[in-house]
Formats: sequence, structure tokens, C-alpha cells
Amino acid sequence: FNVVGSLLSGYLGSRLPKQLLLASIYFARAVAIGLFVLFPVTEMSAYIFAAAMGLLWLSTVPLTAGLVSLFFGARYMGMLYGIAFLSHQVGSFVGVWLGGYVYDATGSYSLVWYLGILLGLGSAAIHLPIRERSAGNFQRPATA
Repeated sequence: FNVVGSLLSGYLGSRLPKQLLLASIYFARAVAIGLFVLFPVTEMSAYIFAAAMGLLWLSTVPLTAGLVSLFFGARYMGMLYGIAFLSHQVGSFVGVWLGGYVYDATGSYSLVWYLGILLGLGSAAIHLPIRERSAGNFQRPATA
């Protein structure tokens, strides 16, 4: 499902505003988590949740890469893309660690699920004001 989500988001990102697609993906993640928490967990609900998250999870990669390239050009693409995804890996580590910590402290993952919903909604909101413009559109200081 990750491959399908990535290919689809890359295709859509060449036709629609990337920031709106990213906001939609983060919002859809929050909705998927919310629905999973809201309804009783069954084998079928676990499969549906896994499929939805599989479609949504890596679908942010081509869109983020496209925005980084568009904003800053190809010259620093590797470094900036690396920084962007290093922060994602740090977030992944913190998420897993926090999940274990919260479970040990409370005996439940509920707080972690709700935090995931809030982070998804916050991520969607953060992406809404982004405006696509190429690196060439930035004003450069005049040289003496």
C-alpha cells in the first residue's frame, strides 16, 4: 500500500498544490486514527486501518521532496531533504519511545492514539498556509 500511496501522491502532486495534498494526507491520517479508536477493534477494522495507513504513510515523501526542490532548487536538495527526513526519524523514535513510556505509566495506549490525532490535525494546519513558489522567485540581494 505504501508504493501505491507514494505513486498516487507523486502523480497528484504534479497536478495539484502539494501543500494542500500534504494537508489532506495529514488530516486523513488523523481521521483514520480517530475512526480506529472510535470503533471496536476487530480483525476487519485492523485490516482496514492498516490499509489506510499504508496508503497514507509514505505518500508524504514525494510531495515533501517536491516542495523542498521547488523552494530551494536542486543545488541543496540532498542536504535539505536529508534534514527534513532526519527530523522524521527522530520523531519516529520519540513516538515509539513515548508509546512505551505512556503504556508503562498508564497501562493504556489511549493517550498516544489521541496525541497521534492531534499531531495529524496540527500537521494539516501547518501545511495550509504554505504557498508553492520556486527558488527563482525569491528576491536575491543586490550585489555591489
